[in-house]
Amino acid sequence: MSDYIDEPARRTPVRARTQVLVVGGGSAGVAAAVAAARSGADTLLIERSGGLGGLATGGLIILLLTLDAGTGEPVIAGLCQELIDRIAQRGGAFHPPRSEWGTGGDARIEHYRRWGLVWGAGPHRVRYSVAYDPEEARFAMNEMVESSGARLLLHSWACEPIVDGSRVAGVAFHSKSGRFAVLADVVIDASGDGDIGAAAGVPFESERVLPWLWFRMGGVDDVDAVLDAGGWCFRTTGDGQVLLPWGATVRIMRKIDATDPADLTYAELECRKMVMQEVDRLRAKVPQFRRAHLCDIATQIGITESRRLLGEYVLRREDADQPFDDAIGSTGHWTRYGTRYWIPYRALQARGLDNLLAAGRCISVDHRVHHATKEIPACMVSGQAAGSAAALAARAGVGPKQIDVAALQAALRQAGAIV
Repeated sequence: MSDYIDEPARRTPVRARTQVLVVGGGSAGVAAAVAAARSGADTLLIERSGGLGGLATGGLIILLLTLDAGTGEPVIAGLCQELIDRIAQRGGAFHPPRSEWGTGGDARIEHYRRWGLVWGAGPHRVRYSVAYDPEEARFAMNEMVESSGARLLLHSWACEPIVDGSRVAGVAFHSKSGRFAVLADVVIDASGDGDIGAAAGVPFESERVLPWLWFRMGGVDDVDAVLDAGGWCFRTTGDGQVLLPWGATVRIMRKIDATDPADLTYAELECRKMVMQEVDRLRAKVPQFRRAHLCDIATQIGITESRRLLGEYVLRREDADQPFDDAIGSTGHWTRYGTRYWIPYRALQARGLDNLLAAGRCISVDHRVHHATKEIPACMVSGQAAGSAAALAARAGVGPKQIDVAALQAALRQAGAIV
């Protein structure tokens, strides 16, 4: 049997033309699409699944860690803060009041630890982190995208970029109705795994990871008693409900390549077995769980890292606390206090291509910095910046590498971002 087959030439219908095409509807892609559309660009957001949010909703990674650097002052605002406000208005979010940010005290720290808002080594201080309901977050993202004027297309899987010289002229997609193409002035890769950039020839680094499936259980008789006994779970915004996160089950036998479907299949099956085994154990061994029920298991497997595209600059560990002239935002580190990374615009620019930007966990950083920039608030920072930059480029008729960075920074500040 041959290692390859020859396919006949085919004609792919062009479904749409747009100024800004955002591939991937996770937190970064939502922020990118909303920012671009609000900046006046014709914007199309395309997501492979049936809903927005990615790991922030379907992955049940429902903790925003963190919007500060551990010193009591926020370093992230903008669209991430708007998302929090929208969720909180409907009673779906919990976070420490601002008056407590940066403060200590064993009882206070323990209170927020039980919500999953305290991580890393001490001495601990209260940080601006948020626990939230995933469906409220999805609803808020839907409203943000719809009200921005961005067009949205779900259930469409990006197949390959359409490369024309040094440009990505568009992207081919596949859906239940067949293959189609979307042409665009600027393309934003918010796929999480850097799918578009990698397929277009952008160099990248990659890591193998241990995946997890987070899950929630309800009907727990006494959540405080469980936590008092050292149970590895967190409070949620639902009464009698707990979140069982990373570490709640045993690890699978080996690390996986999150871009390999065989590895992903193995991880999906093994992680789901482990969740059900832990549900059975809790019901049998922990009195407070005897009448508990399984609310939901994440529909999207918890992948912390895969490809990281190599951009015009690679943000490295030694860049901690180092401002950049082209900074488009910054992030703290969820396990470290006082560490801040400014994210240069160059880390969003794909190496070798004029009109492709990255947003989210596939931006150009090293493995160490990735632990900070992969978090949902940081992904929304890079997403908002990529969308704003794409709109400026489309308006000026230039590539995103040619825009005035000072104008981008001004636009981000005007939209409420901390630059």
